[in-house]
Amino acid sequence: MITLYDAERCPYCARVRIVLAEKGVEHEVVAVDLSDRPAWLYEKNPLGKVPVIEEDAFVLPESAIVMEYLDGRYPEPPLLPADPAARALARLQVWRFDDLLGDDYYAYRRGDPNRLEERLSALDLGHQDFVDIAYIPWVIRARHLLGVELPRHLDEWLGRASERPSIAAELDIVAALPK
Repeated sequence: MITLYDAERCPYCARVRIVLAEKGVEHEVVAVDLSDRPAWLYEKNPLGKVPVIEEDAFVLPESAIVMEYLDGRYPEPPLLPADPAARALARLQVWRFDDLLGDDYYAYRRGDPNRLEERLSALDLGHQDFVDIAYIPWVIRARHLLGVELPRHLDEWLGRASERPSIAAELDIVAALPK
């Protein structure tokens, strides 16, 4: 069985929670307090970051890598496209996450109003499950935790996505988080 080392507040962990739910993979969760990281976490990931999954003796950190691993390990339903070119483009969009959204999201969280709203307006999601899962945790948190009004196309996309049980569950987690 897979063990997920998780922190509910962490959007990187949310990526993995959503993939596990989409795949219907049974797993155990070990909650990690990010304000007081346990020493054993550094044995699983030298950076002390979550998410980390563990299955028998196999340990894997880094959300995007874990997402790809889970998609390969549990192929149904597929989240990445079958076509190699489309698959590569999906991976590229996830690899460029910081440039496309992440950097501005975290700057906004630190009090720099920068370009987050512009970045959200430019996002074109809803075409590829793997990419959507990689971005949706931040879109949810921007709206619910940062109070950012989403552009209409993104708000409508989130509404459609929230019909999926995996996304609805993440919305519930975020709604329960302190702001």
